[in-house]
Amino acid sequence: MSGTKSSSLATVNELLAGSVGGAAQVLVGQPLDTIKTRAQIAPKGMFKGPMDILSQTIRKEGFFALYKGMASPLIGIAGVNSLLFAAYGVSKRIVSPYPQLSLPEIALAGSMAGAANAILASPVEMFKVRMQGQYGGATDKRLRTVFRDMWRDWGFRKGVMRGYWVTVAREIPAYAGFYTAYEFSKRKFMSVYGTQLPVWALLASGSTGGIAYWLSCYPLDVIKSRIQLRPIPPTGTPVQYIAAEVRAILAESGVRGLFSGLSPSLLRSIPAAASTFAAFEITREYLAEITGV
Repeated sequence: MSGTKSSSLATVNELLAGSVGGAAQVLVGQPLDTIKTRAQIAPKGMFKGPMDILSQTIRKEGFFALYKGMASPLIGIAGVNSLLFAAYGVSKRIVSPYPQLSLPEIALAGSMAGAANAILASPVEMFKVRMQGQYGGATDKRLRTVFRDMWRDWGFRKGVMRGYWVTVAREIPAYAGFYTAYEFSKRKFMSVYGTQLPVWALLASGSTGGIAYWLSCYPLDVIKSRIQLRPIPPTGTPVQYIAAEVRAILAESGVRGLFSGLSPSLLRSIPAAASTFAAFEITREYLAEITGV
């Protein structure tokens, strides 16, 4: 098989495996993601902490409110994760012609994949945040209504793509940390168990990657959520409106406000990232057996 054809098939395998991993991520992680987002965007004093968000949400809106906004990532995450894992595979081949990259090279490839991933992650997360920012009132809207209103009122750039540049700023360090931690853990396990790792080792490696993801970028995620929830688009350059949001958060809550919702994010990252990587690796290995790539 020619090198070009082999590379193309590998990218297709990564696209398909990424979509499976993305679906696993949403199904496993959505409840804690809702708690995280509400911790970031709720009016000050509305909740006392993550456990209060959980109890109030279930009491007032029912258990399935924890899955509010899931339609947007469930529909979009297949595309997002397909793009992410395919971009990561392509980025690794750009960074080095050799299959075994060093950890700094992994970090560079991960940051490149993160920058590419933002083009889909930004609108998917914007609609998710706006759905999660509704608290069971009579004026709550369905996803299709939220989409229609954003498109009608603000168009593509200021509506659908609101928060794109802060998403780019978040994804670059996030996926550098994500893939570096995952590969580091995976290689440690491979040094003990060989190349055919047990599923629990893939889950553990994925969990490590998920924790590193949030520790690498969390304040930027808080800023992104607030910008995407606002009733009007930000003004000025991305640097200006990101700096303005930082000042607003510090004025409201101090430095602690930049880390609102971090604990449910870290708790979510363990099962969500674990299931993502495990589903991705197992699916990719299965496809590789079929295609011979």
